[in-house]
Amino acid sequence: MSDTHHSANTAGQPVSHGDVGSAPGEGAPTTGAATEPDRAKSPEAAQPVAGVDAARSGRRAQRAPGTRQVRRRPASKSAGAPKVPSRAGRNLPAATAVGVALLGSVLGGILYLPIAFVAITTAFALVGVWEISRALEVRQIRLPLVPTIVATIALPFSAYLGGPEALAYAVALSTTALALWRSFDPAPDAARSITAGIFVVLWVPLMLSFAMLLLQEPSGKLLVATLLLLVVANDTFGYLVGAFFGKHAMAPKISPKKSWEGFAGSVGGAVVVGTLATVFLLDRPWWFGLVLAVATVSAATAGDLAESMIKRELGVKDMGNILPGHGGMMDRLDSIVFASPVAFLLSVTLVPGFL
Repeated sequence: MSDTHHSANTAGQPVSHGDVGSAPGEGAPTTGAATEPDRAKSPEAAQPVAGVDAARSGRRAQRAPGTRQVRRRPASKSAGAPKVPSRAGRNLPAATAVGVALLGSVLGGILYLPIAFVAITTAFALVGVWEISRALEVRQIRLPLVPTIVATIALPFSAYLGGPEALAYAVALSTTALALWRSFDPAPDAARSITAGIFVVLWVPLMLSFAMLLLQEPSGKLLVATLLLLVVANDTFGYLVGAFFGKHAMAPKISPKKSWEGFAGSVGGAVVVGTLATVFLLDRPWWFGLVLAVATVSAATAGDLAESMIKRELGVKDMGNILPGHGGMMDRLDSIVFASPVAFLLSVTLVPGFL
């Protein structure tokens, strides 16, 4: 009777009522299929189950003796998923480490060896000019690189060693050298090339040279250190407040991520830093720190927006990628190049004899 039951089951034929009512264990199917009465009664359900059992039996037969089948776990939902970037779209640990390293080297040069500060700043300017030259090539604009590099080195050292008069002479000679150098080059678009070279010289090395002029003033070391702290406060507090509370863009067509909330955070943080630095470092009234902070933040924001506008016109996201978490060197110098002339004019011209 058990043979009849097994044959009928595997062939897909209906099972007799006598088989269903047999004693437990008698006539039980050896394949483990159709153990329930409803399955035994349904020939349609018996066929696919028997096919599955045959497939399983084939896999067991193909498995080598003594081996063990390993079941694969389903992949985790987080596996292979793209990492969620920070709110400001940057690698925050890398950006913090690079920022601290840059600030420490520059502040150390200012306080202990001013000529080293000039050399470090000039090196930063050289990297920035090289990044700009590569970005201009996207629009087929060839920068007169040799005279531009010479001017980038000459202007900061002229300002530090000779003062405003030497800086003025260096600017005049540099612009003349740019025009003459490009005139001997037979390549087309000479006018665009000369204009771009003069623009880069006036934008980067000239504006940074005002920090060297400020360094030669009384209390100049501490004032330049205060200027750098204000620029750092502008970037740090603007980033924190803008990342979490920024909703209203300042210039959506130029820099969509820069918000009015972030600007307010920059002003608030810089006012605190500027007031404390003015009182404890410069030994001056607190209101001068307030004025210096607001002016520095306004100039730094204008510099950031100006660089963003240039990058948008050139069709590049960052000027470079030499600094992890920051982009290029010019992405860090854009604020200080505009803030340096403002700090110099404020301390020397608008408040004569104050320092």
